[in-house]
Amino acid sequence: MFRKGIMRKHSGDALEEGSFLDLGAMHFEDEAFALSGAKSTVRVAEIFRFEDLHQLTKFVYNGDILLLDYTSIANDQVAMKRLSTELANISRDTRGDVAGIAKNILAIVPGGMRIDRNKIRPGFHP
Repeated sequence: MFRKGIMRKHSGDALEEGSFLDLGAMHFEDEAFALSGAKSTVRVAEIFRFEDLHQLTKFVYNGDILLLDYTSIANDQVAMKRLSTELANISRDTRGDVAGIAKNILAIVPGGMRIDRNKIRPGFHP
């Protein structure tokens, strides 16, 4: 039996079944307007060495939320120790919070926000 793909057309272009739509390449007309009024933005970043952290911390100091993928340095004990020390300092400076949210992903939030350490699961009622 023939199955139709979930997404058949986008912007007049036909998508073949099994093909992917690059959401990162999509731009929406009102995207800039929507972000201009936001108090903070969620930023997703990846570091390849400890020195990369310096240019990313400015986002947290400016009030943005940072999701940091540190997979590239996860096996380097010295870099991980430096990373944890630096993130603790940033958290203290901004009165924010830092928490691991996945295997190699950290969330860093500025002051006024806290990260809930409990995972929400279907059927969970506090």
